[in-house]
Amino acid sequence: MKKIIAEAEFTAEQLNIITELTAATGLCEQTVRILVGRGVDTADKIEGFIHAGRQRFLSPFLMSGMKRAVELITRAREEDWSVAVYGDYDADGICASAILTRALADFGIDAVTFVPERKNGYGLSVEALDEIFEEYFPQLFITVDCGISNAQEVEYIKEQGAEVIVTDHHELPEILPDCICINPKIKDEYPYDNLCGAGVAFKLACALNGKDAYKYLDFAAIATVADSVPLTGENRDIVAEGLSLINARPRKNYAEFLKKDEKVTSQSLAFSIAPKINAAGRMGDARAALALFLLEDGKEIYDYSVKLTAYNIERQKYCDGLYLSAKEMLRSKGAHGRVIVLCGEDWNTGFVGIVAARLAEEYCRPALLFVNHGGKLKGSARSIDGVNIFEALKACSHLIEEFGGHAQAAGVNVDQSNIQALEKELNDYLKSNYTAESFTPSHCVNGQIVDAVSAKWVKELDLLEPFGVGNRRPQFVVSVKDCKLRPLKEGSPHLAVKCGNTEYVYFSGAKFAKLLRCPLPKQMIADFAITSFRGRQQISGYVRDVVYDPCDCASVGGSVSVNGISALSYDKIDCVEEEISKEQAQNMLNDSGEYGTLFIASCISTLEKYDCNGLEVNIFVPSASNLADIILLSPSVDCDLSGYERVVYLDNPVRITQPSLAGKNLYVCKEVDGAQALCALSAEREQLLSVFKFISANGAAVCGGSLEEIAESGFFETAPEQALFALKVFEQLGLITFKGGRITVNRAIKTQLTNSDLYNLICSLNG
Repeated sequence: MKKIIAEAEFTAEQLNIITELTAATGLCEQTVRILVGRGVDTADKIEGFIHAGRQRFLSPFLMSGMKRAVELITRAREEDWSVAVYGDYDADGICASAILTRALADFGIDAVTFVPERKNGYGLSVEALDEIFEEYFPQLFITVDCGISNAQEVEYIKEQGAEVIVTDHHELPEILPDCICINPKIKDEYPYDNLCGAGVAFKLACALNGKDAYKYLDFAAIATVADSVPLTGENRDIVAEGLSLINARPRKNYAEFLKKDEKVTSQSLAFSIAPKINAAGRMGDARAALALFLLEDGKEIYDYSVKLTAYNIERQKYCDGLYLSAKEMLRSKGAHGRVIVLCGEDWNTGFVGIVAARLAEEYCRPALLFVNHGGKLKGSARSIDGVNIFEALKACSHLIEEFGGHAQAAGVNVDQSNIQALEKELNDYLKSNYTAESFTPSHCVNGQIVDAVSAKWVKELDLLEPFGVGNRRPQFVVSVKDCKLRPLKEGSPHLAVKCGNTEYVYFSGAKFAKLLRCPLPKQMIADFAITSFRGRQQISGYVRDVVYDPCDCASVGGSVSVNGISALSYDKIDCVEEEISKEQAQNMLNDSGEYGTLFIASCISTLEKYDCNGLEVNIFVPSASNLADIILLSPSVDCDLSGYERVVYLDNPVRITQPSLAGKNLYVCKEVDGAQALCALSAEREQLLSVFKFISANGAAVCGGSLEEIAESGFFETAPEQALFALKVFEQLGLITFKGGRITVNRAIKTQLTNSDLYNLICSLNG
């Protein structure tokens, strides 16, 4: 079950500070709580945080090597040296290259700029250097977003007779290059060490050209967001100023990637611009992205914009295909340890990192994806918050040919003969060094909504922009029991959820509609924004997830029965059932591990017959997609259970109708009756006729998102499960049609109740 974790817990002293700051700043207390929880705990800090900008920029000359770099670049200008800028193939490297190339031009140096392609690997390489020296013979070589780990390659450049300046932001190796190095992680007087590569290039541009370099803050902002560095400190100032530039007048080099007449936020940079720059590098044409960001001609800019958009569409297609391939491999192999390790013969190394990140988030554990090149596996590792994959790989380094990265991501090269041993040792390491709780999906929240949501407070949340790594959009708990639902439009998977004075949108929330409708106490995880509709501003909430206490499932008996009736109206699936005793089922419960086993209970009474051994009980659909061992009460027909290796029915279901279980071997305990709740249904003609008479007389008023919702909405005097039974029988017989949220009675139909499969099934249960 997903956890809800408070982002901050406050001491009595901090609560007093919050009260004082609320009075001093005029902000809502909830806003001040968020700020103090994020370390912004004085009036001056709050002022600086809310009004981020250039007034807080640090002097570039506080950074080690900056003064010497400016002196050397000045000498290069005065002596008319040829200068080369060497970047990287991702969005940070492209933006850094564009900033420094343009800034050097402003300074009076026409530099040649080079970025490698992904297939050539990250950083400096002798092959790339030979290509540059053969064509351009640079006398000064400046790196951006790379080079700090290339001490040998820097020596090679010097052997060719060139001076070198390395500007980078990555972690420092044991041996630094013997040249001028500018990196905020070097211990010096510069107090901020989280700049991205383009941020460092921007600081060098400022050292060269002063405030004239501020015109390149848009590039620096794009890179800062794209590289997922924390949006705190000077990064926050850079992004805030960059967004101001973009919103005032977006540069034509990326304007085609933005939606017209829509305010640009950090999310816009992350999802509209950055993916298209990165797509060029992933498709093997990083130089197209660099060209786009260096061009001035409008026609050429448009052509390159179209090219990068096409690359991004192709990249998405490749990633979707690789993801489906990886998922199919997981269904066959299983995801039953604390790490996912997969290898594909025809996968593209440019995309495995993206898919590894997607799988890590989905399954809530580290994921490593490899591509096989003649027995040599080249791959990418991605992890989850709180699990350091770099340290895990370091512990298994005797099985790895090469790896590098940080806590959340790494590149890994392994010999094919070691891959199984690596997977086992990684799994053992993660079991030894982390608790099961580290792999439990969680939501970090900033408080609970107990009163009406005020427009003043929601508007104040915008003051905390830009949001991103280190300053995420605040989320809150909204406790609900009963709420009103409707699809945003007919057939839509998105829901509108009405709760109190606020209407929430729950994207892709239709699969949780049954859970939201049932009387079980629930917590919605939501965030808020002010939106405009037809010129009128309103508070909008957005549901991100639903969490509930499985101990309260006894309160949803009626909803479980309704879901059981709904499931019976579908066809029985083909599967192999192996009969087991109640004792065997209990032993399986006792021996359950972490992942891969699903226990199913058709009705609540089944749970009373077992010691559930501390396993969580989920209702209707698994609350998480990580394949953790759970008991699922009354599974919905449309939930995906295909990833489970072992499925155990703790009772004897009336009919198994979940398509995702087709073809599986299922263990079924036939000693326990799974139809007790359904046996209470009445198949008497008069009972069914009373429902038919009601909808015939009140058809226009009987409406809802589904027949299940109509049955549970209190229209009928009979119990919801009895009403749904009648409605489903009538639907099977063609007596009613449900469409567009309403029921139409087909009066011309003449038929018998015994022509309904569901009616006959319930009659057989009742003897």
